[in-house]
Amino acid sequence: MNPAEPLPRAGYADVRIIAASPEIARRVADVLRHCFDSTEQRSYPAGHDGGTRLQLTVDTAHPAGPARSWLAASQPQRDDRPQGSEA
Repeated sequence: MNPAEPLPRAGYADVRIIAASPEIARRVADVLRHCFDSTEQRSYPAGHDGGTRLQLTVDTAHPAGPARSWLAASQPQRDDRPQGSEA
C-alpha cells in the first residue's frame, strides 16, 4: 500500500485482486461479495500482458453466510479453567 493512500474506515477492508483475465478477477470478487457487503468493483489494466486489477471495499462488520461462520470459528476460545500445573 502506498503511504499516501488513506486507510479504509474502521470495519472495512480494501481488496485488490490481480488476475490474468477480467473474468477470473470477477469470479473472485463474486465470492467476496457473497461473504461480505461491498462497494461496486473498479477494474484497471495490470501489467503489459493483459492482466486485470480489480479493486473493491468490503464491509467486514457485516459478514454474511460463509464468512460469518468462518469469522466466528476463527475467534480464540476464552477458557477460564486453570491450565496444566495451575490446577
